[in-house]
Amino acid sequence: MGLLESIHAPKDLRVLDLEELIKLAQEIRQEMIDVVSKNGGHLAPNLGIVELTLALHRTFDSPCDKIIWDVGHQTYVHKLLTGRLDRFKTIRKYHGLSGFPKRAESDCDCFETGHSSTSISAAVGFAKARDVLGEKHSVVAVIGDGAMTGGMAFEALNHAGHSETNLIVVLNDNEMSISPNVGAMSSYLSRLRSDPRYDKRKEDIEYLLKRIPVIGTQVAKAVAKAKDSLKYLLVPGLIFEELGFTYLGPIDGHDQVLVEQLLTQAKNKKGPVLVHVVTCKGKGYKPAEENPDIFHGVGPFDPETGKIIKKSAPPTYTAVFGETLCSLAKVDPKIVAISAAMPGGTGLKDFVSQFPDRFYDVGIAEQHAVTFAAGLAFGGLKPVVAIYSTFYQRAYDQVLHDVCLQQANVVLAIDRAGVVGDDGPTHHGVFDISIFRIIPNLVFMAPKDENELRHMLYTALQHRGPVALRYPRSVGQGVSMDEPLKEIPIGKAEVMREGRDVILIGIGPIVNTCLLAAQELRHRGVEAAVINLRFISPLDRELLSHYARQTKKIITVEDHILKGGMGSAILELLDEEGIEGVTLERIGYDAFVDQGSISQLHSVHGLSVKGIVQAVERLRLFRTSQTPMPLSGTTGE
Repeated sequence: MGLLESIHAPKDLRVLDLEELIKLAQEIRQEMIDVVSKNGGHLAPNLGIVELTLALHRTFDSPCDKIIWDVGHQTYVHKLLTGRLDRFKTIRKYHGLSGFPKRAESDCDCFETGHSSTSISAAVGFAKARDVLGEKHSVVAVIGDGAMTGGMAFEALNHAGHSETNLIVVLNDNEMSISPNVGAMSSYLSRLRSDPRYDKRKEDIEYLLKRIPVIGTQVAKAVAKAKDSLKYLLVPGLIFEELGFTYLGPIDGHDQVLVEQLLTQAKNKKGPVLVHVVTCKGKGYKPAEENPDIFHGVGPFDPETGKIIKKSAPPTYTAVFGETLCSLAKVDPKIVAISAAMPGGTGLKDFVSQFPDRFYDVGIAEQHAVTFAAGLAFGGLKPVVAIYSTFYQRAYDQVLHDVCLQQANVVLAIDRAGVVGDDGPTHHGVFDISIFRIIPNLVFMAPKDENELRHMLYTALQHRGPVALRYPRSVGQGVSMDEPLKEIPIGKAEVMREGRDVILIGIGPIVNTCLLAAQELRHRGVEAAVINLRFISPLDRELLSHYARQTKKIITVEDHILKGGMGSAILELLDEEGIEGVTLERIGYDAFVDQGSISQLHSVHGLSVKGIVQAVERLRLFRTSQTPMPLSGTTGE
């Protein structure tokens, strides 16, 4: 039995000596490589935080002491050390362990995360609750240098420093978020970790300042100013100290003994403390060390070689978006692209290399990205903001107030729309329709396939005013790409199939599942019309009203939450047009959606051929004398 199998709770770590800890770290890394190579997941961040996680659990008493993990994709080590080794092979699988902190899994997961820059805010809340209740436990926030670029982290640092409460912030500095970090904070941390004279210089200056005598009020003020000037001139790291934190570091985050010593020192200090540790993303696995961005969130791979296992498939919607944007930018010099720390994930890597002067990575700052885009637009450019659906939630006010209210010519590219699979409820893009369709002036559309995506992006860039374009994480339908690109009439739906008995209305690639369902229904004697809605806003009122009056039976299918979604928009239209006697059934999600493969989640929630056929059965459209037949052929489930 290995050492890892003997660890059932954090207290089991405290009996191990240094040699055993080094062996345990190796076992942890191997376990993660073995499991992630099969399941996919966040490998590089977890490989880089092994020693730090061991030190945290040896220094602090979880779950009594509260450890809050920013983003949470670096908690695989934490899960292995807190009694979840026996379930680790299920991580990111349906009904398996979450890839992020999950309160229902363990008392050691005190706060659920999935979006960045939230840990310090939560930690301040935990610390203040402790103080009010008269308790004495420690509160620790673990945040990466990438997440530290988020504005929310600065807001929390400001509050924490002002409050003077006992709190520890561990800054895990690996010079990466997903892509290499950008911005002033990143440059500042780089200067800190690259200055070997820091510790000695800081000690010398502090010794000198303590020896300056203070005589009289005016002299005291002058000396105080002199001290501040000397500190700013000679000692780096003072941005945190000026915010009210005691700053410790930077140190090698893979030196087990040194990290534990510094954490113990922080634990014994009063007030807020920031511990700066420098780690290597992907530590201990050469392919991940050499390609930390690829192995940040990786699919199945060969653990021996690190080679990603790729199946033959059509290009992803993200890839088609990126390729199309590059093609359009070649002929229109006003097109610029913006990413919030994810140029690779949003398909913009080629744009970066081809148009470096027209690309802006603003860091983990979605709010700034959107308002920055509005400024670019009013300055005469055509900005395209590419952000995941789940992260657009953070920029709602900016979309509403800074873009749509002012009718800025901004294209909001909403990547990862719909369920995204194994990352689970923190990352599913199933709220953007409800959030954005209610905003005046915003044209909101979604393509049924990758070819239509190209034409929609072209349409969006020709349109004067704000446009949102949502598309999924998945691969395309494998359709041919036609040229030249053409504008799609704004607000016009597309009839994919005629039918007299029921209308199937889909938005996005789920339209193709509706078509397969219509074929199945025909075998059962039901003729279903299929409408590719294309535009969520504005709706094609004329076409939808015509078909609603004709059939009186409608089923809406959307890869989205039901409340406020596309089906709700159709219900509103029927009411506004005074169309009575229509039976409408909506297929979508009615709660937070669990993790699992996209096809699995679609099937569970009825977004499949079988689910659509069952909805038709509920409308009682099948003849009672007809003998039900099994679903035939490929059903798109």
